Formats: sequence, structure tokens, C-alpha cells
Amino acid sequence: MKAIRLLNIWSCKRWVRGQQNSAQTFSPFSDGVQSRAVSSRSAEDVLKEDVPDREEQHAEGSEIKEVRQPKRKYALLMAYSGREYYGMQINPGVPTVELVLISAFINAQCVPKDCTTTVRTWLNLQRCARTDKGVSALGQLVSVRLLKSEDLMEKINAHLPADIRVLGVKQVTKGFNAKSMCEARTYSYTLPTFALAHGTEPDSSFRLPREDFHRFHHILTFYQGTHRYHNFTSHKTADDPSVFRHMFKATLQEPYLDMGHEFTTIEITGQSFLLHQIRKMVGLALAVSRGVVPEDFLPASVAAENRLKIRTAPGLGLVLEQTYFKWYNKRFGGDGLHSPLTWEDAAPATETFRKDHILPAIVQGELEDLSMTRWLRTLSEPSQDE
Repeated sequence: MKAIRLLNIWSCKRWVRGQQNSAQTFSPFSDGVQSRAVSSRSAEDVLKEDVPDREEQHAEGSEIKEVRQPKRKYALLMAYSGREYYGMQINPGVPTVELVLISAFINAQCVPKDCTTTVRTWLNLQRCARTDKGVSALGQLVSVRLLKSEDLMEKINAHLPADIRVLGVKQVTKGFNAKSMCEARTYSYTLPTFALAHGTEPDSSFRLPREDFHRFHHILTFYQGTHRYHNFTSHKTADDPSVFRHMFKATLQEPYLDMGHEFTTIEITGQSFLLHQIRKMVGLALAVSRGVVPEDFLPASVAAENRLKIRTAPGLGLVLEQTYFKWYNKRFGGDGLHSPLTWEDAAPATETFRKDHILPAIVQGELEDLSMTRWLRTLSEPSQDE
């Protein structure tokens, strides 16, 4: 009998023996993959063994052949309505977008059947933004390692609920990281226009005066440029270098009618954002616009000597609209092997998802659940920390 050459395993790899077909149980929360074959052994024990990283095909009188399942690094353009989820990132015990997405990868057979580490580790999943509870996305980009497939988007979407969709898939370089390589992000915040005016209450007949529109737009322009945002997040001090963030644009879009009520949208583009930063930016802008605090509170909020408490606006109206990869596109987008991370072809599907899932959730949350109305009733002047 010919000796079987054994291969060393240096990373998370799969192995399936041709005569063995054990049942597998996957969980994004588990420390590994359990099966009848290896359930009594830890992943560390298995990695110490000399096990071939291949599928063995046995045929009488023939040599063993290696069959590898090719894997690739992909960028996935995602859209989701965040109203039913506790954010993007996995949070044990509650539904999150990432948990549902990983389950879809498993059910679509996009990960190996046998893996000695957690599915999450094998996937090497990174996202451009860790959206909070209730926050939606139309331009979330996820980088992930998956088994190669020609109809990857259709396979994954077949196992996703209607409020989470993959809108585009592109193969990227092995070293691509959606979080660290993203150069800028655009967010929108949609809200009823009565929230911008001083002393107003919910009223379907309310229409924002042009004077108030231009004043709020002026308030937003304060955020443009580089500022110290230690008061716009949690557990950060003014001397922490990470609190400096650069905003390219902060504008107010023209109002529009939906279900007989007037809404408008704030749009903010920045290099990156701290936890809760945008919602606190919106919260402070509304406090100034409604006369809760004077306008000179804006420069005071980014001054190093001040430690302030700023109210966080509801997450319902916040949407991750777009992410930018200018350097990656310039370096690899025209190399003949990879495509630039632009998504013009997905624009119709993106707008359809916005109209079918995101805007209805925002409008329903405002008109039925009174999300912004209830928040405005608790709005008080930001106070100096003791």
C-alpha cells in the first residue's frame, strides 16, 4: 500500500474524508464546529494532527486525488432596514444583521462543511460601519471570505429575509478590508420638518418656512472641517487623538411630502465616525434650531476644555447611504483582475429597497410610534459634567 503524504495545517482549513459524511452543527456564537466525528476533541487538538487538507477520492486501483474547494475574498454591497435589529454587529442574545447574514452564508453553503475554528473567524468578515440599533443601510459594504460561486448573490439572498438584501458582489484582493480601507462614508437622517422649528408640535399641515430651512442648513455647516468630537461619543476624553474627525459635508435636503406629512433629510459625509457621533450631531443641531441652547453652544461642544452631555437623537431616521474606496479603486480597479468598488448597476435595486423597506419604516415609526415626537419632549439643555 502506498504511503499517504500528509500536509501540515497552518490556518483554518477544511478536510473531508471520502468515506466519512458526518452531520455538522454550525453556530456563529460557538467556539468551533461540532460534529459526531470531532465533538469530543477541541479545535486545538485537531490542528496538532497531520490531517490532509483535501477531499480524498478513492477508486479501486487508482491513486488518491486532491480536490480543493476554491475560496475567494468578496466585497458585498448590502442594504437593510434596521428597525427590527439591534445593530449590524453580532450582539449575543438579540437579533442583529450580521447574525442573520452569517446564518445565510451557512445555509447557502458558502462556508466549508468542516472547519476547525469558528465560522466567524473563517469568514474574516469586516464591515464599513457598525450601525447602531434601529439604523438602516443602503450602502453597507462587507468584506468576507467565501467559497467560490458564480451565482453567489442569488444563493445568499435566498436565505435572507426581505428586509436584508445583498445588492452587489465583487471579488477583491486577499488583503482587502472593508473597515480599514474605506476612506469616507455618507449618512442620511430623515425626520419630520416640525422637529426643526422652534415651539412646533406634530401637525400634518405643518410646512417648514424657508427662513427655518436656511437657518438649520447654516447650523449644519458648522460641522464641516476637522473638530474634536469627544462630547459626541462615550468613554472618550478631549486628549484622545481618535476624537478628531473630519467632515466633508453637512447639508439639509429639500422637504418632501409622505403620507400627508412633510419630511426632510440631513446628509453628512465624513472620513469616519465615532459611536453615536452622527445622532448626537443631529441632536445638538435640533437643540440649537428649537432654541433649547444658543448657537454659540456649537463651538463650545468641540472645545477641549468642555465636557458636555449631548442628547442622542433616535436611530430610526439614520441610514448609511454610501461608502468610498478611492485609493483601492485607483490601485486595483483597473488591474484586469478586479473591478472598482462602484455600484452603478445596483442603483435601481438600491432605490427600490429604499422605497419598499427603509422609508416606510421611518414614516411608520414617526407617524405611528411618534419616535421623534417622544424624543423632542425629553430634549433638555446639554449640561456641564461635574
